[in-house]
Amino acid sequence: MQIKGEMLIGARAVRGQGRVIRGINPATGEALEPAFAGGAQADVDQACALAAEAFDSFRETGLEARAAFLETIAENILALGDDLIVRAMAESGLPRARLEGERGRTMGQLRLFAAVVRSGNWLDVRLDPAMPERAPLPRADLRQRQIALGPVAVFGASNFPLAFSVAGGDTASALAAGCPVVVKAHSAHPGTSELVGRAIQQAVADAGLPEGVFSLLFGSGTEVGANLVAHPAIKAVGFTGSRSGGTALMQIAANRPEPIPVYAEMSSINPVFLLPAALAARGESIAKGFVGSLAMGAGQFCTNPGLVIAQEGAALDAFVQTAATALAEVAAQTMLTPGIHQAYSQGTDQLQQHAAVNQAGVGIAAAGPNQCQAGLYVTSAEAFLADERLAEEIFGASSLLIKCRSTDEFARVAEHLEGQLTATLLLDEADTELARGLLPVLERKAGRILCNGYPTGVEVCQAMVHGGPFPATSDSRTTSVGSAAILRFLRPVCYQDLPPALLPEALQDSNPLGVRRLLDGRNGG
Repeated sequence: MQIKGEMLIGARAVRGQGRVIRGINPATGEALEPAFAGGAQADVDQACALAAEAFDSFRETGLEARAAFLETIAENILALGDDLIVRAMAESGLPRARLEGERGRTMGQLRLFAAVVRSGNWLDVRLDPAMPERAPLPRADLRQRQIALGPVAVFGASNFPLAFSVAGGDTASALAAGCPVVVKAHSAHPGTSELVGRAIQQAVADAGLPEGVFSLLFGSGTEVGANLVAHPAIKAVGFTGSRSGGTALMQIAANRPEPIPVYAEMSSINPVFLLPAALAARGESIAKGFVGSLAMGAGQFCTNPGLVIAQEGAALDAFVQTAATALAEVAAQTMLTPGIHQAYSQGTDQLQQHAAVNQAGVGIAAAGPNQCQAGLYVTSAEAFLADERLAEEIFGASSLLIKCRSTDEFARVAEHLEGQLTATLLLDEADTELARGLLPVLERKAGRILCNGYPTGVEVCQAMVHGGPFPATSDSRTTSVGSAAILRFLRPVCYQDLPPALLPEALQDSNPLGVRRLLDGRNGG
């Protein structure tokens, strides 16, 4: 499929009139064709107007029709073939195998939400039949279901050009809920975004849905994104990116005449607690596994293990030596954009210049532009607790090891941390009581707690939580990965004493949708 440098507003392809965007190959610095002109306020208005017009029709599409629509998007993405992979490689610097896997994950997410839609469980139907003879007061007939929240603005992420972008988890879950979506494409991969956007646009047409169910906008600065979040037709926002970007959108959303929720995934350093018995028994293998997780994808994962907490001593010294040896064999890898590489270099330079921080290990030096040289740094718990800058995220293959004088300092370090996407416990049986004491703190700090694994790799499934307290996300009650992500874009409506002819299908006595329902507080109905 040819890339034309066009935005997609409903069923139309539109060439913008704003500042030009070009994809940049971070491995070579080459500017890619074609040029993409950014949108303007009029483009935002048109996309949002179409979304609002489509909303009432789309949110009441049948379960099977909506599920089939999601599956068609997945099929259309696969049908893009190698054109999609080659363009994504050029725009991101990511290798073919990674992007083919990410394409599979993107399709898997769409198919997961198709299954979620078909089940109808997300409707959360509750029926409390009338009790006219109840004393001292009768009870009305009360029925509740979840409905779609409204049109959703989705911002593509830099580090996942497919799985967290135009057809990524935010878009898939919003469409599954019955919400039209307006995507603001990430400027780092405009060609990839257009290809995927056309796959969705075609699925909308093939399903006979209103054209406003999907639109795709471009914008080189903050104007298009800010105008999109501020638009009165938009009822929620999905965002994956920096803390500064997420909080800026939160502020815009909060200042609207009608404030709306922003579901932003932002900043996390994902602490790994290396407990004493495990460290003594298998420190070498843990060190090698840790380096593998740290260096994966140049560390450009929101779950990268950016902090390690352990008790000082001979076992930790051996761990550091093994990790340093493994790091010395890690080749420098191209980062996603020149801007990300610059921020990584600034962050690691600051660590190296910090008086209380030592470099314990480093990867192979960069041999080309925008390459990440992995690094492991060491400081004391005392220094870490005294300087909040040491707890800031460095996006890339860098991690800071905190040496504690005793395990009593583990809890102090944990309490000091901001909200996290993940927290990891590496333990053996003898560490159980220490882990038991840390768990309540980690439950307050993180959305996912791992044992004897590494945080990189987020399974798309029913039980996954990819969220956490601020600043990991803007709303700790939600997840952006897994089937529960649909709940972000729903709200409950109660129907009191409506005649049967007006009841939605999910609430009718005959249960024509065959969905699971709570009847008078009990499963059934």
